[in-house]
Amino acid sequence: EVDFWIIPIIQGFVQIEELVVNYSESSDDDKSSPETPPQESTCVDDIHPTFLVALISRRSRHRAGMRYKRRGVDKNGNVANYVETEQLIHVHNHTLSFIQTRGSVPVFWSQVGYRYNPRPRLDKSENETVSCFRAHFEEQLKHYKKQVIINLVDQTGREKIIGDAYLKQVLLYNNSNLTYVSFDFHEHW
Repeated sequence: EVDFWIIPIIQGFVQIEELVVNYSESSDDDKSSPETPPQESTCVDDIHPTFLVALISRRSRHRAGMRYKRRGVDKNGNVANYVETEQLIHVHNHTLSFIQTRGSVPVFWSQVGYRYNPRPRLDKSENETVSCFRAHFEEQLKHYKKQVIINLVDQTGREKIIGDAYLKQVLLYNNSNLTYVSFDFHEHW
């Protein structure tokens, strides 16, 4: 009965831009030459010369918190600081969508203290984590059908304990709809 008084809101970001892609036969050097007469830009499609790009990010209300204060997963499978970002492109009467999600590693872990980059620690055992990890990815797969997990934690430094626990849970879950990729920024810096 109170739904009339409730306004749905999101914590996130929305931006929509109309863009035009122009192509011409001349090179960038030709365009800037004072001797070259200005040429009219031609577009990919003169009927619909523009396309629409929308970026929408939505932050979950479950386990939101400050960095270093809210980490890991809870007993319901919600991960800390979870964000879903959708990129929509509308062109030639077609709409394309790409969704990316991010959140804390779905194991029980924390970082104690206020100093820069405190050492992470595991708060529960592998067996205590299995059901919550499973709950997290069952919800993900219900919404997205398949997922590619990109693990961005440091694979050799102080975060190694979290990365190893994450990989172990993925292997225990053993779901063909998940693809696991480990990408260590420190190796590619």
